[in-house]
Amino acid sequence: RWPSLLKYYSHTDGVSWLEEYKARHNAGLEAQRIVASFSKRFFSEHVPCDGFSDIETLGCPSHFFEDELMCILNMEGRIGLTWKYYAKKILYFLRQQNILKNLKEYLQRPTDRQSFLEGAVLIDQYCNPLSDICLKSVQAQVDDITDKVRKVLRTKNPRHPSLASKAGEVLIPEVELQRQVLDAMNCVLYEQLKYKGNELDYYNSLNSYIHQVLIRRTGIPISLSVLYLTIARQLGVKLEPVNFPSHFLLRWCQGKEGSTDIFDYTYIDAFGKGKQLTVKECEYLIGHHVTEEFYGVVTSKEVLQRMVGNLLNLGKRESTDQSYQLLRDSLDLYLAMYPDNVQHLMLQARLYFHLGIWPEKVLDILQHIQALDPSQHGAVGYLVQHTLEHIERRKEEVGPEVKHRSDEKHKEVCFSIGLIMKHKRYGYNCVIYGWDPACMMGHEWIRNMNVHSLPHGPHQPFYNVLVEDGSCRYAAQENLEHNSEPREIPHPDIGRYFSEFTGVHYLANTELEIRYPEDLELTHATVQKIYGSGKE
Repeated sequence: RWPSLLKYYSHTDGVSWLEEYKARHNAGLEAQRIVASFSKRFFSEHVPCDGFSDIETLGCPSHFFEDELMCILNMEGRIGLTWKYYAKKILYFLRQQNILKNLKEYLQRPTDRQSFLEGAVLIDQYCNPLSDICLKSVQAQVDDITDKVRKVLRTKNPRHPSLASKAGEVLIPEVELQRQVLDAMNCVLYEQLKYKGNELDYYNSLNSYIHQVLIRRTGIPISLSVLYLTIARQLGVKLEPVNFPSHFLLRWCQGKEGSTDIFDYTYIDAFGKGKQLTVKECEYLIGHHVTEEFYGVVTSKEVLQRMVGNLLNLGKRESTDQSYQLLRDSLDLYLAMYPDNVQHLMLQARLYFHLGIWPEKVLDILQHIQALDPSQHGAVGYLVQHTLEHIERRKEEVGPEVKHRSDEKHKEVCFSIGLIMKHKRYGYNCVIYGWDPACMMGHEWIRNMNVHSLPHGPHQPFYNVLVEDGSCRYAAQENLEHNSEPREIPHPDIGRYFSEFTGVHYLANTELEIRYPEDLELTHATVQKIYGSGKE
């Protein structure tokens, strides 16, 4: 574990290693205690906002706590799935809280100390908190590209001021010398390294994450512009961001510095291989005329707003991710920058309400909206009423429903919890995590899904299944069959219900086993019969 903790120590520190070991050991025990408690406390509901209160008041160093969570996540084999599931949730929360704190600190700095690259990294980190993304690593990759540009520049002009060791600290005043830098940048980025705009998969969220842009060498206008602008500034050329509609651009001053005349600038399309455009060509690019205000320079906060806005739009388009994680993350980021934006506060409240999570937080958001804009009382009142009803229903819930196979009403149920199945009609692979003796959905769902067209209609067992594409479905018994080649189901909620994958089926965790106490024995018998003991 030492390599991952090395960064927290200095060679000059006087450290009591025995005390450090004790602190790490105790943090490990605390992390294990909290992770173990999550399954029991939150199996039946989404982890509530106050569910992380134990973690916010940790009595141990947070980096040791995180290190233990990483150890749980990195456990080898297909065991400890429930622990991994909750360790991941806790780590996600911890890191996002820390990143939000860093973002707020970044936004409070003077604008001349707000690096565009650092802002892009913060957005990337927040949306990918479990990935190893840091500004130092991203900056090192950008520096490497900058060094390649210098090599090209040296072959063209060995005396170019950008080759000096202090280059980047002083801007180059001569336009022709600036042009040489931009030509060298275009040569390296687009000819040597083959960077390009991702026209084929434009709406992929990876195009917005700066670490992915560097790995995949493709992106959208704004992410490529941040990279282009950063390299140019490191070489002494001041480019500025332009919030052009539909296509983010950079501008390069050809006249007096600080000019307000839009015709004193050349506009650069980083998405289009660094092509330099006139005002008229910018309008051709998007297919319509725009007013002068759209050619103006924008602040780093406005650049981040546009980046987050892109992710928000992608989050709204999501169809396979039923947790709407990207939409939730991008709303968090937007409201960290603009906490009183009524439109986005309302979207956040509606989203949590739709997902049936965090009703108490929904009420707090609605109260905030009402204070900001009393004209929203109609929409606010509707959501408040239904949220309070949700809270009351939750209070009335008794313990978990236990389903015994020995009950006469369950005699038609053929399959059991943990079996890997295949859908006969659609061909998807899935694992069973629940069942009902007959379809328990409402009339509208039954009609929309055309259940009555099935030979046995709704009067047959139905199964809750986790599907390999990340979705959760409710399938009729006659549509499912045993999978002749069972394999792991890569579903994000697999650990919520199962503790281990044996190679041919899943073992229910303690909480699921309480609800289906007689299924485990049947699953073992089924597996023995179909696959034999050898495979398992």
